[in-house]
This record gives sequence, structure tokens and C-alpha cells, in this order.
Amino acid sequence: MRFALLGSGSEGNALVVEVGLTRVLMDCGFSVTETVARLSRIGLAPEELHGIVVTHEHGDHIGGVARLARKFALPVFLTHGTLRSQNATFADLPAVTEINPQHSFAIGEIQIQPYPVPHDASEPVQYVFSDGVRRLGVLTDVGCSTPHIEATLSGCDALVLECNHDSDMLANGEYPYHLKQRVGGRFGHLNNFDAAALLARLDNGKLQHVVAAHLSHKNNTRELAVSALTSALSRAKSKITVATQDEGLSWCEIA
Repeated sequence: MRFALLGSGSEGNALVVEVGLTRVLMDCGFSVTETVARLSRIGLAPEELHGIVVTHEHGDHIGGVARLARKFALPVFLTHGTLRSQNATFADLPAVTEINPQHSFAIGEIQIQPYPVPHDASEPVQYVFSDGVRRLGVLTDVGCSTPHIEATLSGCDALVLECNHDSDMLANGEYPYHLKQRVGGRFGHLNNFDAAALLARLDNGKLQHVVAAHLSHKNNTRELAVSALTSALSRAKSKITVATQDEGLSWCEIA
């Protein structure tokens, strides 16, 4: 089992999970041309994908989904609330499946567990991907943690975790007041401190990879995000990396 990020940030997001011969794309916030180019960087063609799972309807996550699905006949999986917000866009796609945020499903060899999160969208979810033994948890675009989130992510072998902003940088930065309130609010984005606190509360005994994701260009730095996550893991041997907007993150193997 392995995973890679095509890009992570406010300008576009996409993540690929591979188990055996099955490959699933989570979100697509890039144009078709850009997505094909970014897939090529990790040695894949869009024809090798088996579906797209969607977290929510914000443009940096869903902006390229319909066009990519239409062009390459890919099935799309999303919640009722997300679909309702995009009815016109998704009306003529070849295969659209509404998922229940509480029920797991499978695409080929990949088992997928959606789970609800607090974010300012219609019916947002995040996902845990599994091959039946190993588990990859993804949590971005979330304003705060919940007991259900932490129960779902405990015991994962790899974790992609939002470290959107440093609270001091956001408070003293150039964003207008209303945007600061939105980003830093309970339905906004996770800051470094809260991400680290969440991480520290999980069962991290099996954790091999921790990826800091969705970093703000203006309100965070790689160093601050990595420092926060490192402090949360204490002496654990997990490898901490950062997914960037332009380069994403190349393949990470989950042993």
C-alpha cells in the first residue's frame, strides 16, 4: 500500500492511494491538464485510476473532479450534501454514487471509511483508506477535532494531517478580519498547535508516516508545522514530511 499527494493547499488538492492494482484519487482541485501532468510526475496516467472520492465542494478540492471524471469515465463518490451543492456540474457524469458518511465501502482492493468533520461545507467528510491490514488516515479542511475523529484516526499506519496556519501569524497577518475569523474558527482550518494536540491524543504505536498538509503560504511555514508535529510525537519514530502546493509529495510506502 502506498500514497502520494499531487498538491496540497488553497490552490488545489489531490491525493492518490494505491493498493495492488487499484488506484483511487481523493479530490481534484486542478484542471485536467494540470492533473494529468501531476499524475505523470508520480508515474501514473489517469486511465489507471479507478475512481474519485470527494471530501467536500470547495473549489480547491472539487474544481477538477467533474471534468476529469467525464474525460476518463471515472466513477465519483461523494455525500448527498456535496452532490446537492453540485447537481448541475455532476448531472451528466457516467457514474456518481452517494455515500453515507458513517458507512464504509470499497473500490477494488481499497477499503474506504468516510467520517464526518466540522467544516464550512454542505456535508463534508474525510477518509481512512485500508488494504485490510494497513490504514492511511487523511484529515484536512477541519476547524477542530472531535472524539469521533480521534477514534477513527487512532491506530493508523500513516496520517495526512492539516497544519494550515500558525495562530500568531494568522492573527498578525494581512487577511481581513472576517477571513481570519473563518480560517481560525471551529468550521475553518486546523492550526499547528491544534494539529499537534490532536496527534498527541491518538494511538500512534503503528504510525510510520505523518504528512503535514494544506499549509498556508501566508500564515505558516514548513519549519513551524514540522516542529509542532515533532513535539507531539515525542520519541516516536514516525517520519514527518510536508506536502507542498507545487510539488505535492511523492510516493510513500506503508510497510
